Parts: sequence; structure tokens; C-alpha cells
Amino acid sequence: MSHAAPPAVTHLANGEWHRLHPATPLLKGGIALVAIIGFGVYNLRDAFIETLFGGGGSGDEDPVSWLLGHTAFWVIALAVLGFLLLLVAGFYVSWRMHTFRITDEVVEVRSGILFRTHRKGRLDRIQGINIARPFIARLFGAAKLEVNVAGQDANVQLDYLGSAAADDLRREILRLASGTQAAAASTEPTASGGGVVGQRVAELLAPELDPHEAPLESVVTMNLGRVIGSLLLSGFTVAVIGVVVAVIVSTNLTGEAWFLFAIVPGLIGGASYYWTRFTRSLRYTIAGTPDGIRIGYGLLSTSNDTLPPGRIHSVQVSQPLLWRITGWWEIKVNRATKSTTTDGSGQRNTTILPVGDRGDVMRVLALVLPGLSTDDALEMLQRGIESKGGDDGFTNSPRRAAPIRWFSWRRNGFALVDDAVLLRKGAIWRELVIVPLARLQSVAIDDGPIYRRLRLGAVKVHTVAGPITPSLGAIDRADAESFFETVAAAAVRSGSSDTSHHWRAHEAATLSTPPEPTQ
Repeated sequence: MSHAAPPAVTHLANGEWHRLHPATPLLKGGIALVAIIGFGVYNLRDAFIETLFGGGGSGDEDPVSWLLGHTAFWVIALAVLGFLLLLVAGFYVSWRMHTFRITDEVVEVRSGILFRTHRKGRLDRIQGINIARPFIARLFGAAKLEVNVAGQDANVQLDYLGSAAADDLRREILRLASGTQAAAASTEPTASGGGVVGQRVAELLAPELDPHEAPLESVVTMNLGRVIGSLLLSGFTVAVIGVVVAVIVSTNLTGEAWFLFAIVPGLIGGASYYWTRFTRSLRYTIAGTPDGIRIGYGLLSTSNDTLPPGRIHSVQVSQPLLWRITGWWEIKVNRATKSTTTDGSGQRNTTILPVGDRGDVMRVLALVLPGLSTDDALEMLQRGIESKGGDDGFTNSPRRAAPIRWFSWRRNGFALVDDAVLLRKGAIWRELVIVPLARLQSVAIDDGPIYRRLRLGAVKVHTVAGPITPSLGAIDRADAESFFETVAAAAVRSGSSDTSHHWRAHEAATLSTPPEPTQ
């Protein structure tokens, strides 16, 4: 089946087929080809100079000189040249066959030469949009755009687009998904002072937050000391120190030095981990936009995520043991998608606050959970983070749960506030899980022989899969049953009234309503 060539248009969300950035073949494989050619030219340099100007050899005939003197040299050279031309032609045809279009309902991508692939992502299932700008791609003014769609392996990737075009396309996709029609496209070319070089420099130095879409200031300021301190006080650092001590002790006891060489790959991997986490956190920004939360990070290679309202299914505020000294916290979320973009530890992008104090945590939670804005809800959130338990508004574990929760039975508890359920646990490693009731899928209650003996129960709130498991054990059996009934009923009410999937629908209704005639 033949496809018509995509028309040359400027509005990428008009329902027509478009091609990717012209540098895509180079960025997706051509750079390796250029490196191979450069390596070959470098090795031919000496032989080329000797051929032109003469000169004595070293006595040992190298492979290049042998190849130049061989009778089949031109046959081999033509074969290599033909192979390179086929690769270039393959890259070009692949780029020509890789097209995409944005309609009012779906994002579609067609690709492949011999084996064709046609992928669609529904706009009403969008969980977020990520724009990544690897350093080499930034030099070409290009960026990757990934549309995160709910489902297993359902994301749609556009590698690569123009950097400005990626921002414009994200804005148009989010507008379509929000319940409004896309804004009219401007066909006037945008001015780029200073030529191509000036434009590339401006893009490299530009802030991660778009001043037209988000406030100029991030709600969290990540300073250098906090970034370094959070890395040094992390559990990974403790593990590295433990391994190094164990290797040194083993070497002294056995007299075998091979233990020292065995940890070299691990040390290289650890250094890479620290560097990636450092560069990711150093330029971290988070701010609210009309289409959700914008999270940016990265130093040389940058990336930013836009999380539309209602796409966060659970939130976890946690504090590692060593961070208790400084009062720092971390925030992770569960989303109904699996982005291919990873964070510094190689994990999926689920951390929206790498490290922050209590004020930072409350500001980020205000962005993530705007429904919890009442004074009572904010006070319960603060208690859930810092309270040691007791009579603080949470339904906590009874004293008879102490054999199961030795240190945390006073703090182990739950609370229901506004449109969310709070699950608090941990006295040494503190943790607070927040689940919006509209995102709750089901609730379960469970017990075992020990729990039945102690008249205790465990509850679990089911959301999408992710790093967060909203569950709470060792609470009073009667409280567990009450939790089951109350949370299930509240989730039904909240889900039936939830309109966050069309977060701009009210704007469209307001614009479409004609003004009342004046008297």
C-alpha cells in the first residue's frame, strides 16, 4: 500500500502526515557511520602521505600498506564504498518512510521499510509528554518527544523533531487532550537572531522552564550543597563503603590482590551513577503550567516532563535514615505508563523531587495534589510527614501491634482527607503514601493467623503498577473493616465527579458560550 508524501506544512497538529527532523538519520545511527569513516581516514593518513611525498617504511608492513599494495585494492575499495552508499541510502529511505500525524483523537506514527509499523496512541489516554534533548541532538537543534500513553509498551516516540517544533507539538497535543481544540497555527516564520550558530547557543543556554508556559521560577531551588549532601548520605553510598571495606578486609586476610581488581567495574559504575544523579539534580526545576506540572532536569543532556492533571495515581513522601539529620525528603509517584526515559539510577522517571526540605515537599504536593488545599488537609499532610504518632488525627495501630511493628506502631496509621487517603508508616525510614480517591481502582482487607490472634488487619489500596505499593498492616481489625467500607464508598463518589481528564473543558465551554446581549 502506497502512502502519499506528507505535505510541507508548518502546523504539526493539523491531522496531516509529517516527517521528522532532517538530521534524524544522522542522530539515530549516522554518527556511528561518520565515526567509522573517520577512523578509516585516520588510519589511511600515513599511507596517503607516503604515497604523495615518499618516505621510508618502518620495516614492518602494516595492514593498510599491504592493502594498498594488493592487486584487489580497487575491488575492495569499491565494495566498501558501495556498502557505505547503501547505508546512507537506507538511512535516507528510513527517514522518508517515518511519518507521523496528530488528529483530534490519536497520535499516529508509521515507520519501517520492509517491515512496516503503525502505532497509535489515544489522546484521552495520555499520561504525560517527555521532551529529551541529548547533547549531540541539541547541537543540531533537535529533540526527542515521547507521548506517554496508559498501557504496557503503549508510548509513542518521535525521534527527532526540531527543538522549537517539539515544544509547539507538546502544547498542541495537550490542548487537544484537555478537551479544547488546537489553537490556529501561525504560518509566519519565527525570527532567530544571530543565524544558526546564535540560535544553537541560545537553545543551549535557555532555561529548562519555558517562560511562556510556566513561571520563570521553580517552586524548588536545588543548590549545590544539598545535591552533594544527598548523594553522600544516600543508601548507595553506604553500600559502596561496605563493599570497599569488605574487599580491603578480604585482601588483608587472604593476601590475594585480585579482590581489588574485581571491584574496579563496580567503582566505574558507581562513579557513573553519582555523575548522572548529580547532573540531573543540579538543574532540576518544577513548576505548574495550565496543562499540568512541568519537571525539568539535566545539565548537558536535558529532559523535561509535563504531567497533565489527574495522571498521578499515588504519591510517596519518604525519608531515608541518614536524611533524618538534615530533614530532607524525596517524592515519587505512580503513573499509568512506563516511559523509556530513565533517571540517574537507571530507573524509570518516577521521582519528581530528588531531595528537598519540608517546605519544598509541601510546595510540590500543592502542585501534584491541588485538591488538598484546605487548611485541614494541609495540616494532616504535615502530620503525616513529621508526627511521631499518637493522638494526631490518624487512626494508628493499637499497642498490641508492637510485636509486629516494634518501633513504628505509634506512627503506623491512616487518615481520609478531602479527596485522598493517607497511609503513614515507618519510624526509622519514614514514609507517607497519598492516593487520590478518583484514581483508586479497588481496596482490599487481609489478615493471617498472627493478625487474627492479635485482632489486627491489613489494608491495601490498588492503583497502577509502579514503585509505590499503597498498603498498611498491623491496624486494629475493626479499623481495617471501617477503612474498607469508608474508602470504597468515597472512591465511588470521587470517581463519578472527577473531570480532570478534560482539564480545560470548562475553558472551551466558556469560549463557546456567546455573551449575553446588553440592554
